[in-house]
Amino acid sequence: MIRSVALACATVLGVGYAPVAPGTFGSAAGLLLWWLLPQSPGAQAAAIAGVFALGAWCGTVAERDSGRIDPGHVVIDEVLGMLVTLFMNPAGWVGGGAAFVAFRLFDIAKPYPADRMERLHGGVGIMADDAMAGVYANLALRAALAISGYPG
Repeated sequence: MIRSVALACATVLGVGYAPVAPGTFGSAAGLLLWWLLPQSPGAQAAAIAGVFALGAWCGTVAERDSGRIDPGHVVIDEVLGMLVTLFMNPAGWVGGGAAFVAFRLFDIAKPYPADRMERLHGGVGIMADDAMAGVYANLALRAALAISGYPG
């Protein structure tokens, strides 16, 4: 039972089993979750902390279950990355789309230290590199919104 719950969480209720680009679908799930959340900093911070903790646990279970490090069907880390990317950014749907693209780029490129963080043990490593990619994407989004004069 616990294994099934952990795998459901790790795959974001099966989103991670998408036949192509599961990380992209996981990021879309993160964008949807952000849209559903209250847009207060407290609610967003609580969601980030909760998703990180949940992902660290269920990611570890999913690694043990699959016998692989950071298995591709685990996409709760992409949900976290999108929440971090959009944290306290005045982004409406246009900004949300830009956040999605920025996060995917940073998640794929994994600039330092994100590339090192994925080496951390278990679910913490699964979550940490995407959290760092989200920080980079958050900063890039802030800059783009400021330069463009986008009101949010």
